[in-house]
Amino acid sequence: MSLFAALRLPREILFGKRQRHALPTVAGRFGRRALVCTDERFAGTAVFAEIVKSLQAASIEVLVHDRVLPDVPRDSVSICVEEAEKFRPEMVIGIGGGSCLDFAKCADLLLSHGGTLQEYYGEFKVPGPTLPLIAVPTTAGTGSEVTPVAVISDPDRTLKVGISSPYLIAAVALCDPELTMTCPPALTAIAGADALTHAIEAFTAKRRGEDPSLAQQHVFIGKTALTDHFALLAIELLGRSLEKACTDGTDADARADVMMGALAAGCAFGTAGTAAAHAVQYPAGALTHTAHGLGVATMMPYVMTYNSRVVAAEMAEIGAALGLEAKGRSAEEMADATIGEIRRLFATIGITPTLADLGLPADKLDWTADQALGIDRLIKNNPRPFDVTAMRRLVQAAHDGDLAACAM
Repeated sequence: MSLFAALRLPREILFGKRQRHALPTVAGRFGRRALVCTDERFAGTAVFAEIVKSLQAASIEVLVHDRVLPDVPRDSVSICVEEAEKFRPEMVIGIGGGSCLDFAKCADLLLSHGGTLQEYYGEFKVPGPTLPLIAVPTTAGTGSEVTPVAVISDPDRTLKVGISSPYLIAAVALCDPELTMTCPPALTAIAGADALTHAIEAFTAKRRGEDPSLAQQHVFIGKTALTDHFALLAIELLGRSLEKACTDGTDADARADVMMGALAAGCAFGTAGTAAAHAVQYPAGALTHTAHGLGVATMMPYVMTYNSRVVAAEMAEIGAALGLEAKGRSAEEMADATIGEIRRLFATIGITPTLADLGLPADKLDWTADQALGIDRLIKNNPRPFDVTAMRRLVQAAHDGDLAACAM
């Protein structure tokens, strides 16, 4: 097999304690008027007031939109854009969790190209560059600070929808783990499990060849040599520190590991893509109204079991990155141990073990499976193919907690 790689990333990634203090200098390179998108909770913190004051001290005018809602309701973005148009921002700064960063991407898109968000659903619908976007995450999970995707809620659709384009990638990702220190244990766990799921699905994604048109026609293109590098780094960091960060939120080193793990996972799946665990979560999450990270993490051991027969070697590498002893074990034995370790870790940090426990009704399992199978951009990335029967069996197994049924 010849070497093939692809990677789409911000122009600049800054990571480390106190890096938030570099924001005025970074923003000053893009202009003197900044639209800042965040949520009401973070807007009320002393840290946010300090950030705004530092921008203003650097002669940067700031318009704050502090009404970002979870899951980015579609029409909330147009309200922000209408308010910001007269301000004529020269850049957009998203500060907060994944919803704040996705909201900033969407506001930036409409300020740059107009129209409605519906016009951009899908892949490669954004016609050109947007205003410079600076992404400042305050949680460690989605990786949105480095990805080409924004996910929103459309009231006319049951499932969340995505806008995917390289033009949505932030110009700068500014990641300061000190901003995650106040995240409560439950949010730390769900966000970190989301990041670990991103990394595992990116590393086990289907390898889709070397066609020169592949990356020009698809945003997610499967695993490559470079995405593998970032995925394994994410798995190693999250494997060694996620549990610590959930147990002791004041552990600065663990917080840094988890945030770097989420960042690295974003670098991996932003090009490689995710797969079946995410596909099932879209309909399951729509029915249960549960957090995205919780849903994908619930599905992950079942999807790993389903895929293990075709990616046992990759599973063994994941296990090694998690610190499992490989000596004397076959790839298949190592794969089983890896799945066991993911289950142990997720159980320890409080991830729900089954779809039934998430509240998915038994009479909605076939609908969930059928909807998941229809999300082609994710299903085509899964290393083991699905048909209707296989997907329904996977969803039933995840509902019942029957891991063995997934291996059929």
